[in-house]
Amino acid sequence: MDSSSHKFYPVDGFDSREHLEIFFSNKQEMGFGDDIVKFPIECLHRAFSKGHIKGDLLIDISVGSFIHHLYTASGYYKQILVLKCSEQCIMELNKWINTHTGAFDWSHILEYIKCLEGNSDLCQDKQMTLKTAITKIMKYDTDKENLTDPEVLPPADCVISAWMFETICKNQGDFIRNFRNFVKLLKPDGYLILVGGLNVTYMKIRQDKMHVFKYDENFVRKVLTDEGFIIDNCTVHKRTAVSDIIDYEAISFIIAHRE
Repeated sequence: MDSSSHKFYPVDGFDSREHLEIFFSNKQEMGFGDDIVKFPIECLHRAFSKGHIKGDLLIDISVGSFIHHLYTASGYYKQILVLKCSEQCIMELNKWINTHTGAFDWSHILEYIKCLEGNSDLCQDKQMTLKTAITKIMKYDTDKENLTDPEVLPPADCVISAWMFETICKNQGDFIRNFRNFVKLLKPDGYLILVGGLNVTYMKIRQDKMHVFKYDENFVRKVLTDEGFIIDNCTVHKRTAVSDIIDYEAISFIIAHRE
């Protein structure tokens, strides 16, 4: 299957629950735990525990309906706004927020965070803290200059974007245009956290092969510096998963702030 026949997330969407089951579940046959689940959580834990990345508002713009990366962040921000480009992703996330029957089970993530932070009473507190912190889930549109038009969001102390740019961009021009639009949501002295797959060309969700824009570490570093950001940390985790569902070579975790 050549890339021209791949489905494009902003246009075609994908099954958000299947995406969770494939990449984030605790099933024995799912082998992405170290790369896609544990690595970003460990990086976020180290970053936030230093104490200087915190504030009133965090905005998350990530692909799909996962929330595991926000458990640690919720202890450092009073309010979290979550932006999604798919109504299905919003519905799946709302199931979890409202504790509906059939909501995705994140208990294995909470157990891992409990071990990471060394707090045996953590799980229930973390769950409630995050659910309380997420005050709004909104749809955004990359074709609009104001992503959430007509609503104008307050500038955020931190913006997190995980695996989003590669799924909504077709080329380098798209990446730069979307990047400039996303960082408008950030305060002048705010922090940007990017989690992404390096050198990915596709992702499979059920029978659908999704388009993924391929970029490397040098490209994303150049975009950041060209747009006036200082890179505080860039950590690259080489792939350990064995699977043909997605072909990333590594996962990158970047923290940056404006100069």
